[in-house]
Amino acid sequence: MKVLPFKIPKPETHAFVFQIDKEVVFYDKLHQHEDIQISYILVGEGALVVGDTITHYKSGDIIVIGGNLPHVFKSEPSTKQSHMLSIFFTKDAFGKTFFELPELSQTKPFFKRCKQGFKLTTNIRPVQERFLMFEKTSKIEQFILLLEIMKLASSAGYKSLSSFIYEKTYSDNEGKRMQDVVEYTMNNYKNNISLDSISEIANMTKNAFCKYFKKRTNKTYIQFLNELRIEQAQKLLQSDTDLSITEIAELCGFNNISHFNRQFKAIKKTSPSKIKNK
Repeated sequence: MKVLPFKIPKPETHAFVFQIDKEVVFYDKLHQHEDIQISYILVGEGALVVGDTITHYKSGDIIVIGGNLPHVFKSEPSTKQSHMLSIFFTKDAFGKTFFELPELSQTKPFFKRCKQGFKLTTNIRPVQERFLMFEKTSKIEQFILLLEIMKLASSAGYKSLSSFIYEKTYSDNEGKRMQDVVEYTMNNYKNNISLDSISEIANMTKNAFCKYFKKRTNKTYIQFLNELRIEQAQKLLQSDTDLSITEIAELCGFNNISHFNRQFKAIKKTSPSKIKNK
């Protein structure tokens, strides 16, 4: 399996694949594939990078990731089990004009939303129920369930997962470079990461790396790093009442509490204290 890109192992005669991932942690390498991915997280939580944006996933989430959209599920270090059900397919898998049929017009919002990836905020329970029926049904019944899931996802409330789409697919070398950068950042965000050090990870000069990263994510590396740190800080603020805001800031790589507060407000549009008090 290549780091990025790689193909979903799918028989040539199959239009879609139902996959069960049940491991200690999910596949944790930044990758992209041609297939659209619809996933139900039964067990597990962690950080989710989709395109240029970092968020979190948890048990119960329904997540849709568009074709060729770079992403990685980074399980929490304390994770003991991760369990995910996924459906993979391309828009042309059933014929190039299949989803253009008037009878399937209700699926159009699904394809529009999946370009940036999205997480369902409503209709979650009925989608979960259909996922749980998948494993023990025939192929034609699975096909009907897939259409029902797409219809539910098209009408559901949702949250976009990425704000910028890099239109080109990555070459193997580019994929390896971006994978190394993202993996290093997610493993070391608590520590000081300079542009010099991350440029070495990418095997590029600092100026070349800054241009390279900005072109592919539409944001600077420092913006990406700060967003990752703030996302982790928000998770701690919401889950650990024993830690002070200063301690949380330090745990997430901020040595200056004023800088932490400014970055938090800029990214989350609220203050750390308001999140903690909730």
